[in-house]
Amino acid sequence: MVGENIGRLERVPLKDVWKHEAHGFTKWLESNPDVLGDAIDIPLANIERERIAGSFRVDLVAEDASGNPVIIENQLEKSDHDHLGKLLTYLAAIEAKAAVWIVADPRPEHVKAISWLNDSSSASFYLLKIEAVKIGDSPSAPMLTLIVGPSEESKSIGDTKKEIAVRHTLRRRFWTQLIEQLRERGIPLHANISPGDDPWLSTGAGKSGLSLSYGIRMTEAWVYLYIYRGKGADEETRQIFDELAAKKQQVENAYGATLEWSRADGGTRRCLISHVLDVGGLRQEDKWNQIQDAMIDAMSRFEKALRPYIEALNI
Repeated sequence: MVGENIGRLERVPLKDVWKHEAHGFTKWLESNPDVLGDAIDIPLANIERERIAGSFRVDLVAEDASGNPVIIENQLEKSDHDHLGKLLTYLAAIEAKAAVWIVADPRPEHVKAISWLNDSSSASFYLLKIEAVKIGDSPSAPMLTLIVGPSEESKSIGDTKKEIAVRHTLRRRFWTQLIEQLRERGIPLHANISPGDDPWLSTGAGKSGLSLSYGIRMTEAWVYLYIYRGKGADEETRQIFDELAAKKQQVENAYGATLEWSRADGGTRRCLISHVLDVGGLRQEDKWNQIQDAMIDAMSRFEKALRPYIEALNI
């Protein structure tokens, strides 16, 4: 008969296989990291039980192929908030790159939570269901099923967020140093602004809707006048720009270089008068002092060149 030698897979109560979670299942995982590694498609090595994490102890900590720590939290019952909290606490304490939560019965809410964490952080989160099975009189065997893990899209999102966080940190440090230089040199413009992580550092130009700004990108720095009188005042914004543009030659002569004059036409509502400096950007951290010197010098000349025409505006 067809299929007469095919056995029937039977599920076995987990407590019949591992009487105790820590001394049974966790110890078994410690001795069989390849089973878990196959389930999450990450080679695991150097697995360690009861790793200290502050005042807590992690069930298991392993290493991936790059030597990064991987948190493993076990729960031979229905998933709960307590273990989810532990997973996040241990991840932060050990500064791990990935966290694995193995449960007997994953709640739908926790499946959604792990999916959200994968989309919202640079770490990778895996939720697995653990079952015990056997065929006929065979020994019981574990069956790990991946319920949710990081997708290629969520990994890409995580990498992007990590890159953004790095840029934010660099900008804050850059602006902090530039402001320190302004204060040391006794230049009041921009000197009393708190450094942020935006790609600009702005202060009012003396007229409502006008601001003098430093700009920094990864590969370039610039200075500019930002003109925007607010929603519904597009015509007024353009009128101010046109009045200043009428003095273009005088402004550029005073500044000592050609400027970029960008009128608010089409889809944009703001006007800019700007100059990109050929000195480098955030990536050239070894040149930050020279870049900041060039930006401060440019802003001093830029503000001086525009000041009489800004003050003459009838607004």
